[in-house]
Amino acid sequence: MKTSRALWASGPILLLFLIGMASAETLTGTVKNGTTGMPAAGDDVVLIKLGQGMEEAGRTKTDAKGNFSFKLGEAGPHLIRGIHQGVTYHRMVPPGTASVELQVYDVSRKLEAVSVTADVMRFQAQGNELQGIRLFAVDNKSTPPRTQMNDQNFEFYLPEGARVDSASAMTQGGQPVDSAPVPQKEKNRYAFIFPLRPGQTLFQVVFYLPYTGQLNVDPRSLYPAQHFVVMVPKTMKFSAGSGSGFEPRPDPRQPDAIVQVVSNTHLGQSLAFKITGTGMLAEGEEPQRGSERAGGEQASGANAPPQGRDSRPGGGLGPPIDAPDPLEKYRWYLLGGFGIVLTGGAIYIAKRSKADPLAASAESDSNLPVIIPAAKPSPDRSNMLLEALKEELFQLEVEHKQGHISQPEYEKAKAALDQTLDRALRRKQQKTEPRTQG
Repeated sequence: MKTSRALWASGPILLLFLIGMASAETLTGTVKNGTTGMPAAGDDVVLIKLGQGMEEAGRTKTDAKGNFSFKLGEAGPHLIRGIHQGVTYHRMVPPGTASVELQVYDVSRKLEAVSVTADVMRFQAQGNELQGIRLFAVDNKSTPPRTQMNDQNFEFYLPEGARVDSASAMTQGGQPVDSAPVPQKEKNRYAFIFPLRPGQTLFQVVFYLPYTGQLNVDPRSLYPAQHFVVMVPKTMKFSAGSGSGFEPRPDPRQPDAIVQVVSNTHLGQSLAFKITGTGMLAEGEEPQRGSERAGGEQASGANAPPQGRDSRPGGGLGPPIDAPDPLEKYRWYLLGGFGIVLTGGAIYIAKRSKADPLAASAESDSNLPVIIPAAKPSPDRSNMLLEALKEELFQLEVEHKQGHISQPEYEKAKAALDQTLDRALRRKQQKTEPRTQG
């Protein structure tokens, strides 16, 4: 009798335990080595919960077949981070996802198949200050595919007296992350310690320097480039150096700009030029990311640039080439959307700070602290989550239109993401609504 009473008394607790066990979904996955085509055995895998911010929810290692699994304690978007030979790789896990596959690559210190598609310098000036932006599009076409990583992984020069304001990097299909360039022993020379994974990597540096109305610039490019581009307002004057080979390329979407281009540059080629006068570039027409999303998001609040500077984050690089050429396919994100997104603060992956518990595992992307001006407060975590959800919705639409997922899978994933986005928006609204006095 006592035993039966004890079982009866413990029944509700047991029932709740069983319900909790049943509601805990299991996420399974496989990590594949894209260099060898074999499973990546023994790699660290981290489960990150994207809630109000980024929280490590689990950590494991892949087995001999590259497999791993996690118990998902609660619904919501997650992120899988795989670490292979010191370099991190990420894969979003939308709500309702049961399995994922993550691709990683072996690391080499130097790859011959790394090339620069575009090297872009954009200038505008007002008063005694000049803003410059240098942007690189780098291709890694190694065969078999490998990741390049070393202590000076991608180097470049800035003009004398330049002060770096912000710098970021973005891998193909990924999100922009802060990546502070490292000053080298040689004056005005910097290096990004950021992995060059297979595919395209974009780097952008925003800098300022004192301006007396004229500036001589020697880009001192360290790599051959398919296109070297300079853009300044038409109210300024551009003078090409002797033998540089610059050609004007008017851009109908940026009619207020002077655009000068040198194609198929080689090492040792002089690309020097001089700019004089002042002027600011108008916002111009920004390209769209497919039919679902425009790239012309504006900075506001804490992310708004100082008065007198270009109102777009990062200055809003416009597409510089008018005639059809190989650079045309890079236009929307390279010289339009990337300039907007990259320095606008919409970063939800690999946002590192000393207070971030995930900082240690993100060190392979950059060994330096994030450059954040003291006047700017820390980014709102709910905003970072909203950006993550919006990006995932966009990727879902793209995969659906390309036929990579079935209609039932699309509808299930979209419903889950819409529900999570709705909850995030309600939480954000509750935070911003004024509290009533009791």
